[in-house]
Amino acid sequence: MPAVTAIVISITVVMNLAIVIGDIVRAEFVVANSREVGVADEWLPALALLKGAGAAGLVIGIAGVPLVGILAASGLTLFYLSALIAHVRARVFHSIAFPALFFAFALGSLVLLLVS
Repeated sequence: MPAVTAIVISITVVMNLAIVIGDIVRAEFVVANSREVGVADEWLPALALLKGAGAAGLVIGIAGVPLVGILAASGLTLFYLSALIAHVRARVFHSIAFPALFFAFALGSLVLLLVS
């Protein structure tokens, strides 16, 4: 696996694990952002689980099961695309850079896994 692939996937995993922690501890910025785009507080644990599963799948993918990594990257890409859509629908543009960055890394991971 090329070094750039491992680096991008590692960054994607770390970013997702960080936001999973934010979801679990209900960090103020996470709760405020979720409410602003219309996501109920009760959804945070489920969303954390999905992000955590995606991060775990990426680790499994770079550990030697590429199909799991591709599926995880696909799931995260769709997850963050949905987050971007939620921001646009709610007209919340001041914080759209965060889901955009997560989307870019998830998509980058997916593309790099597909070509390697």
